[in-house]
Amino acid sequence: MSEPVSPSDSQPDSTLISQHDEIKSFVVEEFDVEEDLVEHGVSTFYVRLKPESKQAFVRLVRKLKSIGFIPMLRERDGRNVLKVAPKPKIKPSRSMINLILLLATIVTVYVTGYMFSLDLVEYGLNPWVGGAAFALALLGILGTHEMAHKLAANSHKMEASMPYFIPGLPPIPGVLLGIGTFGAVIVQKETAPNRDALFDIGASGPIAGFIVTIFVTAIGLALSPIKATVEPLSGGGLPISPLFVLLMDALVKIEPVAGMNYYYVLLHPVAFAGWIGMFVTLLNLLPTGMLDGGHTLRSIFNNDFMRTVFTMASILVLLFIQQYIMLAFVLFLSMYKHPGPLDDVSKLSIKRKLGAILLLVIFILCLFIF
Repeated sequence: MSEPVSPSDSQPDSTLISQHDEIKSFVVEEFDVEEDLVEHGVSTFYVRLKPESKQAFVRLVRKLKSIGFIPMLRERDGRNVLKVAPKPKIKPSRSMINLILLLATIVTVYVTGYMFSLDLVEYGLNPWVGGAAFALALLGILGTHEMAHKLAANSHKMEASMPYFIPGLPPIPGVLLGIGTFGAVIVQKETAPNRDALFDIGASGPIAGFIVTIFVTAIGLALSPIKATVEPLSGGGLPISPLFVLLMDALVKIEPVAGMNYYYVLLHPVAFAGWIGMFVTLLNLLPTGMLDGGHTLRSIFNNDFMRTVFTMASILVLLFIQQYIMLAFVLFLSMYKHPGPLDDVSKLSIKRKLGAILLLVIFILCLFIF
């Protein structure tokens, strides 16, 4: 049953009533409306869900978008409430900024690869070639990760920017182990329509980037020389993940040298890019805040207790791998509650719940140990 528009704090003017009637005409095409009213200037509908309500809501989003409005579906006191508000204006992307940042990042990453290659000159590696190989490998990983996010957004008819690469400092000997970049991001300009879309956007980047990382790491380890020594070398190496160990065991061939007791893998710049790719994947999959793992977690749970549990788990992981700067960032992110998708009533699909298990496996494979 549908009831007439009723006033809230004040009587709606004729324009508001006209807008409400137009909005209602779209809503009733997709949902059974039990009650409709204007609540604080916002068209509000109490609706009954149908078996295909998830698809109905997506259609409604596209219809209302054409007239400048956006719906939001929530459960309130056991009833399904659909609110429709004006759609925020989307600022157009400026591709020149993307290009400038990309060129700057290519330079800083290339310098990093060049400096990292200097230690392998005696093994026949040209630093100019090593710098180019490192830049291509690392930017390939980061670019694939972000483009996967964008393509996932596009597949759900959501507008998103091209990747913004962020240049960083190259290494400063004895001071800083810089990698020439702080990663890359895309700007998601619209809210995910439902939990499926939110999961797809969050999961697509880590999965695509991880696949490229495996190939990059495999190639890099196959190119990495072996240093044989009589005495163990002083100083610790990089922490490595279980996946890195597996690839190293499979691809690094050690030829015994008479009188040598210790063998060390000297990472080729491409292998180092793979190491960074695993580290970036690990951090992005932390189930907290607006990280990729936070998006996927929010698509599965809308529960403050679970949010707190997984945030604490993320903090423990960061303490374990001694990433204190990232820990401070996670603590900052945890102060803000994830807004969730527009349709927060429909459930996540079964195949995406299975996809969450895949993400957990990837996270474990990328978890760094000492």
